Amino acid sequence: MVLQPSKEASVTDLEAVELCAGAGGQALGLEQAGFEHALCVELDPTACETLRVNRPAWKVAEGDAADRLVWDPKDYQGIALLAGGVPCPPFTVAGRRLGAADERDLFAWAVELCDVIRPRALLLENVRGLSERRFGAYRQHVLDRLRELGYVPGWRLLQASDFGVPQLRPRFVLVALHPADARWFRWPAPSGVPPLTVGESLVDLMGARGWPGATRWARQANRIAPTIVGGSKKHGGGDLGPTRAKQAWTELGVDGLGIADAAPGCGEDPALRPRLTCDMVARLQGWQDEWDWQFAGRKTARYRQLGNAFPPPVAEAVGRAIHSALRHEGARSRPRPEAIAEAGHVGDPVYAALRSRPGFLTAAQIVAATAAGAAGRRRGSLTTRAVLRGLQDLSQDFEVDTGEIAGEPAYRLGAFKAFLGQHDHERHQRFLAGRGRIS
Repeated sequence: MVLQPSKEASVTDLEAVELCAGAGGQALGLEQAGFEHALCVELDPTACETLRVNRPAWKVAEGDAADRLVWDPKDYQGIALLAGGVPCPPFTVAGRRLGAADERDLFAWAVELCDVIRPRALLLENVRGLSERRFGAYRQHVLDRLRELGYVPGWRLLQASDFGVPQLRPRFVLVALHPADARWFRWPAPSGVPPLTVGESLVDLMGARGWPGATRWARQANRIAPTIVGGSKKHGGGDLGPTRAKQAWTELGVDGLGIADAAPGCGEDPALRPRLTCDMVARLQGWQDEWDWQFAGRKTARYRQLGNAFPPPVAEAVGRAIHSALRHEGARSRPRPEAIAEAGHVGDPVYAALRSRPGFLTAAQIVAATAAGAAGRRRGSLTTRAVLRGLQDLSQDFEVDTGEIAGEPAYRLGAFKAFLGQHDHERHQRFLAGRGRIS
């Protein structure tokens, strides 16, 4: 289905629906970019309370985003922006990179909502892991589906530190727009201003209770922070992450084994290796003091909200780029609609070869098909070994039927395993069984 050309947006119709809104990092950034929230959907009750406390005017739907009893996508048809920070663990090592087989995976389902809601723009963010080879077919399916729905989609890996956030936090971002609006879209450029170091960002908070070691500590904490992790109930808690992350914090003079209730006091050892407080983590995630954003819940619940957050400055930068495209501001960057994807984030060649043929293909035939495609892209073809490895990756997210051609094993692409809104999908039972560990 091809979408009708868009008209320039007015100031009053730039409303957003946000899925998996968490504590509001993305929502806050989008608000600063000029969007008004018609609805925020969030599973975690404490995060919902955070949203309600800070923005009483926002409508917050609490519960499983895929549950039609929680909200009905049809009620929001034609909204300007559908956005979401859908769960990341399906694409992380800690989450075992289960992709479509993970009951927390809502990425493909969120894309499918475009067929119901018909937003003018889609914004989804996730972890860097989604950009890796393992998920090449998953990514290509997403692009193919959005193009079938009449959108112009693209991926970009954005570094939070490029937008003033004092943290190494790469985020893999998907944006899709109507063709008429995509001509005006430009990915946000880095701010050009180096981010503060951890010490520069937090020295006042570390010294707030008179700790005599604050200035000395700040000199040691002379780099930006590693990625804030620990937001998952299933694979994380109230500390600063796995061993490697804790070692990075140790080098900055921070004890990563837990989160402190308060900054060190005036009587504590100047050589102490302090723990961060939730207020400090919020600042490292890009929250500014003047926003006076209050996080509901006890310490671990607050930290999990922060660990899951999309830094507001990054969300604002992407939001402004989408806002400008919908308003048709600036010079048109493209004479015709075309992909807004970043080079290097292409899909899986094995998936592409199987998708282009309705029948079975042997590994040798897949090699030949990828060689034909590679010639046009000036890239090398795959080896048989690489094809077999690709089939293994592919089978994690897609059904791969097996057969035989002239005595050789042959393969055919089957159904996408991801949850797309099906009432009978096994995701529902797994989700209910593990709901207490899902965040």
